[in-house]
Parts: sequence; C-alpha cells; structure tokens
Amino acid sequence: MNKEGHVLNAVLLSIGLGFVFHPSADVPTLRAIAEMSVPVVLGALFPDVDTAFGKHRKTLHNLPVLAVFYAYPVFFDNLHFVWIGVATHYVLDMLGSKRGIALFYPYTQEYNLPVGVPVSSKWATGVTVAISALEVLLVAAVVHLELPVQDLSTTVTGLV
Repeated sequence: MNKEGHVLNAVLLSIGLGFVFHPSADVPTLRAIAEMSVPVVLGALFPDVDTAFGKHRKTLHNLPVLAVFYAYPVFFDNLHFVWIGVATHYVLDMLGSKRGIALFYPYTQEYNLPVGVPVSSKWATGVTVAISALEVLLVAAVVHLELPVQDLSTTVTGLV
C-alpha cells in the first residue's frame, strides 16, 4: 500500500475503535477517536521511513520493530496506540499488496498472502477499506463477544 492507503486505514481504524470501545456515539466516543487517531496515524506511517534508509519492507517492517513500539509505553509511559498503527501497516502490506514484508528481518524472506493487489491498482483503496473493516470487526469480536467457557470444576467434582 502507499502512504495514502496507510493513512486511510489508520483513520478508519481510529474511528472504528472509538465506536468499539464507546458505541454510544457521544463525547467519550469522540474523545477516544481523538486520543487514538494521531498516534495510530503516526505509527502507520513509521515503517515507511525505511524508504529513506535501509531496505524498504525489511528494515522497519518486522516483528522486532513492532515489539519495540508495543513495549515503549511500558517503559516511558508515552506513545500509547502507536503500535496499533505499526501493526496495521504490516497487515496492509501483507494482505493488501502483492509483495509482502520481511517479518523476521534480518532474515530477508518476505511474507504475504495471495490476496493482495498491486499498489497502483484501481482496487487498492477498496482493499484498504475492506481490510480496515475486517480489523475493526476483529477487535469488536474480541471486545464484545462473550464466548462460552465450560466450568471444569463441576466436571472434575462429578468424577470424584
């Protein structure tokens, strides 16, 4: 995906997550969207810094970089939500484009799924929107679906 696609994905994801966590569409919803949008957009743009140095889709498109952004708030109490933008950048590059990324760099093998389109395709924006919707639906499912869990204590007690 190109930079516009990554920004579009980050904005749609920020709006979607705002509604997932605060579905009432009131001030807390708008606050959540505002709180997430700038960090998520910045995170979505960061991996493409490797176009200026290093090897594009390798140097900053990998799991160690994502781990650094994920751990950063724990140690410094800032850059919250930036890791979401970095992660969604990777998802778009793996699902939305044909090339893929080197997830385990410095191992240079690039990984992708065979469903992507070329960056210059007329379908690129549609694929970006579809992937954004899937990401929001996945988060909503994790947050809101209560999956039934069997109580094993009754099973064990019944056997004794």
